[in-house]
Amino acid sequence: MRIDLHCHSTASDGTDTPAELVRNAAAGLDVVALTDHDTTRGHAEAVAALPEGLTLVTGAELSCRVDGVSMHMLAYLFDPEEPDLLAERELVRDDRVPRAQGMVAKLNALGVPVTWEQVRRIAGDGSVGRPHVASALVELGVVPTVSDAFTQEWLADGGRAFVEKHETDPFAAIRLVKQAGGVCVFAHPAAAKRGRTVPESAIAEMAAAGLDGIEVDHMDHDADSRARLRGLAAELGLLATGSSDYHGSRKTVALGEYMTDPEVYGEITRRATGAFPVPGTGGL
Repeated sequence: MRIDLHCHSTASDGTDTPAELVRNAAAGLDVVALTDHDTTRGHAEAVAALPEGLTLVTGAELSCRVDGVSMHMLAYLFDPEEPDLLAERELVRDDRVPRAQGMVAKLNALGVPVTWEQVRRIAGDGSVGRPHVASALVELGVVPTVSDAFTQEWLADGGRAFVEKHETDPFAAIRLVKQAGGVCVFAHPAAAKRGRTVPESAIAEMAAAGLDGIEVDHMDHDADSRARLRGLAAELGLLATGSSDYHGSRKTVALGEYMTDPEVYGEITRRATGAFPVPGTGGL
């Protein structure tokens, strides 16, 4: 089985619609997860278009912060209507607009002629975020790629145009996801080029609080980081996943470039009680 458990659509900051994402995934995958940032808005469209032979794992990537360090928590197969988790997702999502507007204002002060209208156009119907501001910088020729915007010079944590937003405490996120019947995996924990990373001691505390796994095989992890994370997962009794973190044309990584072992996927589905993987029946 070919399993990719971390993908984004236009419901957040990907460039494929949810329907396009599952159709593209069907060409090379058996299982794909839709994990847009702090939203489940793309799930219904993805399910409606799901091709035969492809299974969809519903989820979201939750914005968290611990000890001043930003991090992302992949939440799988939770009940999307569970009220406490829904309220927290909405709180995070609602803070995205003033945050992005603040980044535009900072960039203007730095002499960059980006506009809110430009960022809003790029985001479309998706939840606006830093990648949309980064795409605006690419359009203006300020940086060559979206990844090049995530530096201290521009949009990385603590960068010249960085603006903080509401982010969930990861221990609260774990509790809320578990309450909603879901499974929690710490996304790209060693992605140092994005900014400061969470120390292993904090990951151990999260494991004790119910964290299910860590994302090991990822485009932002080099070979040494993967080996270290795999050892840490074994030491802490955590599942080790692998995923592309696909964003369509916004990133160079392809669907299925990094994948999750079928046994690990099976354990994720066994632990989940809030929702279940959706088998494709042909789509629209």
